[in-house]
Amino acid sequence: MIDAALALLPAQMDSAEARVMLHAIGWQESRFTHRFQVVDGAPGAKGPARGFWQFERGGGCAGVLKHQASRYWMHHLCKLRNCEPTPDALWRQIETDDVLAAGAARLLLFTDPKRLPELGDEAGAWYLYVRVWRPGKPHMETWAQAYRSALESIALAA
Repeated sequence: MIDAALALLPAQMDSAEARVMLHAIGWQESRFTHRFQVVDGAPGAKGPARGFWQFERGGGCAGVLKHQASRYWMHHLCKLRNCEPTPDALWRQIETDDVLAAGAARLLLFTDPKRLPELGDEAGAWYLYVRVWRPGKPHMETWAQAYRSALESIALAA
């Protein structure tokens, strides 16, 4: 899904650093298991976030569609994936369209004015994740495993 999403975006957006961030954040947010936010104590209930990268309708979805840095490419990606470029439509579709979700995640990273952290900069990657995703309950204790898993997956693909 990440390969397919990056193939739909400008080549400059595809880098080992971007791939590590996408893997680490996806693992941190959903373990690449849940396409919707799991609500504790309520079997089957869905929280407000969708997709492996856990975008909320008024947060990440609205952000990538409106931010000056990502707007053009997000609208382009929506067109390619047959998704109306609105926060609601994007939010609904990323629950089942992993390519669209991965592309939106890459574009959300692109909204940050700072460079992506160098490979191996676990702390820098954590701060980027917290700064851009703004998780309600950040779990730093699981980040090391998410980041290590991401580095390993990139090394295996090389």
